[in-house]
Amino acid sequence: MKKVSVAIVGGGLSGLYAAYLLEKKSIDYVLLEARSTLGGRIVTAKLPKDNENIDSFDLGPSWFWPAYQQQLAQLIDELRLETVAQFEDGEMMVERSPDEAAVRTHGYKSSPPSMRLKGGMAALIEALHLHLDASRILTGQIVSQLNNTGQGIEIEVINEIISEDASGQIMTLQAQHVLLALPPRLAAESIEFQPNLPTNLSAQWQQTATWMAPHAKYVAVYDTPFWQKQGLSGAARSSQGPMVEIHDASVRGGSGALFGFIGIPAPVRQSISEEILKAYCRTQLVRLFGAEAKNPKKEYLKDWAQEPFTSTAADISSDGQHASAPASKTTSGVWESCLTGISSEWSTQFPGYLAGALDAAHKGVQNLPDSLFS
Repeated sequence: MKKVSVAIVGGGLSGLYAAYLLEKKSIDYVLLEARSTLGGRIVTAKLPKDNENIDSFDLGPSWFWPAYQQQLAQLIDELRLETVAQFEDGEMMVERSPDEAAVRTHGYKSSPPSMRLKGGMAALIEALHLHLDASRILTGQIVSQLNNTGQGIEIEVINEIISEDASGQIMTLQAQHVLLALPPRLAAESIEFQPNLPTNLSAQWQQTATWMAPHAKYVAVYDTPFWQKQGLSGAARSSQGPMVEIHDASVRGGSGALFGFIGIPAPVRQSISEEILKAYCRTQLVRLFGAEAKNPKKEYLKDWAQEPFTSTAADISSDGQHASAPASKTTSGVWESCLTGISSEWSTQFPGYLAGALDAAHKGVQNLPDSLFS
């Protein structure tokens, strides 16, 4: 049985940042990610532009605010990533009701400014991954059980990537400490804990809504950002839908793009095909920005409610708001000093945000038992 000091469950931003910090401290670890790719809720679609360039469009989180999310801003500087300001120049469009035509109104600019990354938020994931020991990062690994033996935590892992030799589908690891880098509700519902977690802690985790889980995002890509020539910022608000909030997602020097958050509730979306929903979105963009919006050269639709490693049944009926952070660990019992939650929802300062993933991961690593550092 392989033994490590720390096992990280989840390869999104919080898990990779925890691994980054552990490597700096020379602490032995392994990272287990259920998906075949890293990034978790950070997903960036990449569209080849020519032989040398690729345009990138975020299907998960897009923005950060360096003016008050300083830890994230410092990491981005440390990794030498290039930032791009969110385009907000010009007027915005508003649809107040199905009986009224869309109208132009004064736009607004975020304060402090919203920033994006060149190459999309996946650039952050890729940069962190490059700084890690690749042999410690395992994808396609579903953690099904954590068993506290008193001598350590035995971790039962199901290998999603089935090899020709079926005997390798299940493995067991042992760690002195486990960092849970997946949403609290998902951890409570998908992992069997032996012995059980304290009832109050488990209840807190199950009651914590997963940020982005009930949301869906649509992106339309064009050759140019034609709306900018009309004096429009690309921003829109609508009470008609299907998108309730729209923003410019254009690539500087590259393709024009618009993205929107779909307001149709997740349970209703399940009865609508992807092609029909895309058609509804295109029709709305024509209403807002004119005939040039009718034929995007590429479309993307990401429904996070359909992601089993993000969303649970309880999340599908969630109101989609940021939840208050639950306790990240228990203060007594057998799990007290060997299990910590570090995903974004466990951040008291920025729950659900990218900055929250760093905040929770940093605190989780900072508060590891001294015995792991010896």
